[in-house]
Amino acid sequence: MSAASLLFSCSMHVGVFHPKLAAKSSVCCIHNQPWNLKPKTSFGHSGISEKSKLSRKGDEIMWRAGALHVESAPSSVGQKFQFDDVIEAQQFDRETLNAIFEVARSMESIESNSSGSQMLKGYLMATLFYEPSTRTRLSFESAMKRLGGDVLTTENAREFSSAAKGETLEDTIRTVEGYSDIIVMRHFESGAAKRAAATASIPVINAGDGPGQHPTQALLDVYTIEREIGKLDGIRVGLVGDLANGRTVRSLAYLLAKYQNVKIYFVSPNVVKMKDDIKEYLTSKGVEWEESADLMEVASKCDVVYQTRIQKERFGENIDLYEEARGKYIVNKDVLRVMQKHAVVMHPLPRLDEITVDVDSDPRAAYFRQAKNGLYIRMALLKVLLLGW
Repeated sequence: MSAASLLFSCSMHVGVFHPKLAAKSSVCCIHNQPWNLKPKTSFGHSGISEKSKLSRKGDEIMWRAGALHVESAPSSVGQKFQFDDVIEAQQFDRETLNAIFEVARSMESIESNSSGSQMLKGYLMATLFYEPSTRTRLSFESAMKRLGGDVLTTENAREFSSAAKGETLEDTIRTVEGYSDIIVMRHFESGAAKRAAATASIPVINAGDGPGQHPTQALLDVYTIEREIGKLDGIRVGLVGDLANGRTVRSLAYLLAKYQNVKIYFVSPNVVKMKDDIKEYLTSKGVEWEESADLMEVASKCDVVYQTRIQKERFGENIDLYEEARGKYIVNKDVLRVMQKHAVVMHPLPRLDEITVDVDSDPRAAYFRQAKNGLYIRMALLKVLLLGW
């Protein structure tokens, strides 16, 4: 049995200790073995292969019964549940999503406990953000600290890291992995997260790569929909705003395709319509979709109105196109009046003027609850990637 298999088996019954804490225990150990030697196997539809993540900070693995509570693994845990990185939404299947959501629910009780948890004590997370962020960066850092870990952070790596001197992304990743146990990265280039994951021997989480994907946002979005609406099968979702450049809506569309009898409405200005690759993917999965120019009609039919910001930073010098798209579709009190009573308004934030502030007081305004759910999802991902199920 490999060290990884033994660790996985033992962690179902006892606490898992970080190698740095090994000296504090004297019950059982494995010496001189890499602690995560999973074979390379592809998963989901992403085409990404699992990497062998090499030995962490030492070559001992320790267990001590009762030392640390670790949630039970899902009863059907198998190869599909083993993933080393979070890069794109396609890598998750429905069963894995359910398991992650179960862990996230357990994280809610940890967060509500003022004493928190020490399950990630001794671990360091590096956050590399080459683009601005508030919710994603702070929720990841809060998640790590609430689980007892520590954080190394750079808020504007594009300007204030060696990238400004011309260092390649690969060299940056090789350097940072020597200082940390997991890397959370936001980058301005689509595909950068895949490059980082291919380089690193520690887990990498994609916190947004340009107009590409934002998988952890999609996870928290689906988690929010389930909690707010009470189901994921048979729902109607209106995606509104900048659908061409919106990595959040792209990732969300991939995850919604995992559920049955879902219909997606695309509502956007012509210059930022949803790209064909997403439409073709949804069609290939049997997901019904429709483009509409009438927000009021769509809002009256949907369980979720998912509004997004027109992203000025994606237009470059084409400011005239930005002005053409901006302000065309706004969620306001008039939209609320036609929405169903159980329906919710969501937004990945930040918002500008695409949701008026008088919507905030309506109980169907779920976007700040949505942002809070990001903490629980990211706590769950850190726990699973660093300790296993």
